[in-house]
Amino acid sequence: MIDQTSQIGERVVIGENVVIEENVKIGSDVVIGHHVVIKKDTVIGDHVQIHDLTSLGRSPGGNKKMARKPPVDLPPLIIHSHSVIGCNCVIYRGSTLHEGVLVGDLASIRENVQIGKDTIIGRNAVVENKTGIGERVTIQTGSYITADMIIEDDVFIGPCFSSSNDKYMGKGNYPHQGPTIRRGAKIGNNATLLPSITIGAESIVGAGAVVTKDVAEKETVAGNPAKPLKKK
Repeated sequence: MIDQTSQIGERVVIGENVVIEENVKIGSDVVIGHHVVIKKDTVIGDHVQIHDLTSLGRSPGGNKKMARKPPVDLPPLIIHSHSVIGCNCVIYRGSTLHEGVLVGDLASIRENVQIGKDTIIGRNAVVENKTGIGERVTIQTGSYITADMIIEDDVFIGPCFSSSNDKYMGKGNYPHQGPTIRRGAKIGNNATLLPSITIGAESIVGAGAVVTKDVAEKETVAGNPAKPLKKK
């Protein structure tokens, strides 16, 4: 089903049982797989690939228990040219994926997220709302990127990474702030970052580390709690 108010460019390939709602804008040379749902107002650039069973431009929901109610009036989802979206992905309104972004199968990207050029969001990764991700970032399989987080350019994050933004775990007496990972830092498999900390530029966090304090620029830390490694 394609709404008549939508604009579709040239040489667009559309699979079976695709739903394109009102006021969607799709560029040229786009490939859309089977059973894809593109919600109203979504903007998709040229040469984008969207694989089967993906939902784009979803609006957030909630219930009365949620401490922070989801925004009601969000701008459209924008996916810039040459991006690739895998199968079974869900990407919300209010987010922007810049040119050349790759989103792996089963990934989820919430509202108010900015993702820079040529960044990779791995399979089954979760990116929560109000998060900024720079250019040429790699976030590998199964990683959890908390809300209110900043990831600068050229950061590498290994599989099954975890982060948090709520120091007191739902008590509501602490401002939410995720970690900040500065340019070129590398985070190992299964590492965990606690709220509000900063990982310095070009630093390294070892696999399985639990980081509770700031890490200095070009420093290497490991362990639980993470501590700087002694230089030989």
